[in-house]
Amino acid sequence: MNSDFAADIDAVDNIEAVPAILNVVCRVTGMGFAAVARVTENRWVCLAVNDEIDFGLKPGGELPVETTICREVRQNREAVVIDHVAEDGAYCRHPTPKMYGFQSYISMPIFLKDGGFFGTLCAIDPKPAKLKNPGVIGMFKLFAELIAFHLDAGQRLATAKASLLDARTTAELREQFIAVLGHDLRDPLASVGAGTALLQRTPLDEKARSIVAMMDKSVARMSALINDVLDFARGRLGPGLTLTRAMTPLEPVLKQVIAELQTIHPRRIIEVEFDLTRPVVADRVRIGQLFSNLLGNALTYGAENAPVRVKAATGGRFELMVSNKGPPIPAAVMGRLFHPFTRGEVRPDQKGLGLGLYIASEIARAHGGKIHAESSVEETRFTFSMPLDHGARSDEPGTSTTTTPDLPDKGYGFRPRVLRPRLRNDYTCWPPLMWISAPLT
Repeated sequence: MNSDFAADIDAVDNIEAVPAILNVVCRVTGMGFAAVARVTENRWVCLAVNDEIDFGLKPGGELPVETTICREVRQNREAVVIDHVAEDGAYCRHPTPKMYGFQSYISMPIFLKDGGFFGTLCAIDPKPAKLKNPGVIGMFKLFAELIAFHLDAGQRLATAKASLLDARTTAELREQFIAVLGHDLRDPLASVGAGTALLQRTPLDEKARSIVAMMDKSVARMSALINDVLDFARGRLGPGLTLTRAMTPLEPVLKQVIAELQTIHPRRIIEVEFDLTRPVVADRVRIGQLFSNLLGNALTYGAENAPVRVKAATGGRFELMVSNKGPPIPAAVMGRLFHPFTRGEVRPDQKGLGLGLYIASEIARAHGGKIHAESSVEETRFTFSMPLDHGARSDEPGTSTTTTPDLPDKGYGFRPRVLRPRLRNDYTCWPPLMWISAPLT
């Protein structure tokens, strides 16, 4: 690894979406090499790469910057797009394509939030490719902006951490940073979501479809994480969770959550017992969110060979119980179970911010209820209880409400390989793409 640029390599390596971005670039354009490069006045260093044509460049590998077209991109601060070098008036006699043996080329500048030039998202191939169209150029621009966003976010976080003086300041700045980050992520994430949706409607080979499906799942997971972050920020920094109450039959809400989580955990058994004879004055979306967090927690941490049980009833109160078999929650964890950033440690591959139970408890409190947890070697159980017709009180902290009428449910030291054109049947150039920015719902 190039030690001079180790921090930049690590920063890009920490962006989980980069490998998928480079794969999608190759799939959509039909090109065999794509990379994220750090480009300065005197250096060109590869930070991440997808190499399907054995060009030989790896993260930390370096090219003499004067031999690259990326140097011109840095100087002019504009993208360079070449469909076919031999037919391009501006680049047909340029030494770089001949030196490295490529015929198609695209390099999109990556600008940081302060306007500084960081590097490029670039791709090359020994064969011509159809790149000069709004879809491909828009895709590269979007991905370059997304990479820049994550680099800026990482730098802001590093700067914030370096400036912290004590634990209290650390907590306050973390919460403020999370709130800002959650808001700033929405627009680029919406664009990626719209882009993957559009790609799914485009003819793709099997490998490309699996990559796009993986990106789509990542967008959904990021969206859920953002929602959790924003709910946390509202609870800690803002006026609290907002409820939209109505007289609501909750059985359809609970069944929808069960159906959604069952598709994610198709091999798990969920046993259901409902005795819901009355509607409840509640925010149906928030109750669904609370239940999804409790049920998702049980499916994640519960024993895989035992069912998860769900019971709900409307007697004198609305009660919802979710239980699972498995190792009991340690006593040291029980005392902070509903605190933010508290996570179980059952399997090292489990991911999350540790906000789910905290947000569920805040939703319960906003409805005038609470969640009680019990855990033993026989069973772990979470029980949510609330009044059937609880209305927000003006003196109740952390809760605002809007009541609505009833509604129906509805990579020097490196000598690159000179590229030689060859036939490849595993991917082709796809038609132009139109990138649409739309909010996620």
